[in-house]
Amino acid sequence: MHQRPRTTALFPVWIWYMLPGLIVYTLFMAIPLFKSLQLSLYTGSGFRIETFVGFDNYRRLLTQGEVARRFWGAFGNTWIFFLVHMIVQNSLGLLFALLLSSEALKWKSVYRTIIFIPATLAIVVTGFLWKLLLNPQWGAVNIFLKGVGLESLVRPWLGLEGTSLIVISLVSSWQWVGIPTMIFLSALQSISSDVFEAADIDGSSAWSTFWRIKLPLIWPIMGVVAILTFTNNFNAFDVVFAMAGANGPPGYSTDILGTYFYRVGIAGEHPVGIPDMGLGASVASIIFGVLFVGVLLMRSVFQSDGTDGTGK
Repeated sequence: MHQRPRTTALFPVWIWYMLPGLIVYTLFMAIPLFKSLQLSLYTGSGFRIETFVGFDNYRRLLTQGEVARRFWGAFGNTWIFFLVHMIVQNSLGLLFALLLSSEALKWKSVYRTIIFIPATLAIVVTGFLWKLLLNPQWGAVNIFLKGVGLESLVRPWLGLEGTSLIVISLVSSWQWVGIPTMIFLSALQSISSDVFEAADIDGSSAWSTFWRIKLPLIWPIMGVVAILTFTNNFNAFDVVFAMAGANGPPGYSTDILGTYFYRVGIAGEHPVGIPDMGLGASVASIIFGVLFVGVLLMRSVFQSDGTDGTGK
């Protein structure tokens, strides 16, 4: 006999189990979000918010002189930072997952540990270690290049506008490649072995099995990884701050939206050093808008078949 869920005088019982999480979310996520949106409509001196200016902060960010130039530069650099992670980090993560899911590979637990260890390191520690390795005078990277006869490639990797952002993006990809690897590996291991046995009976090659069986079945999981990569990289700050600082050297080539927001809204732009919280809140609001639209678009691309990633 079907029983109706127990209720209290006003609410079902399950509401009370959700209430603590809902309170925490409201206090630390929802309210700050709306306060930030409200703050973006004001301006003032330092941390004092005094004057309502409507959408003038957004106009300054998008169209006005040096402010707009720095914003659009950081916006473009953030896309480069994200694309390097999508191409390098996630492609390597998928490759490593395919190798680790192979029955012929031995010492899988050792390889999994090696791949995942960088993700357990503090980002500040990772940034400092790679700054040492990339030192133009005595860094191990340039010493190695000289040792193998590639002296033409020796350069100050973090001191050139053409290489600094790419190098930092690759360092970040190296640190976090273990995350997509484990997600893809879990997805591949969840595929029934009967599917692969049937493919072997039909004479399917490894390449054909990947394209016709594995890739379609893990496609929704690839969407999850893409969304996580997108949100994490558009909120990035720490690795760039650790390796290059908040001012985006050299020549703002490593400036991303996270460091630009920090300079404008918290630390204050050089050389004045007076923060503009209204302008900083406008940067944060634009980041939120980009993330919201981007996640919706990615969901439509990776779940275009109408599934939710669970096959339902």
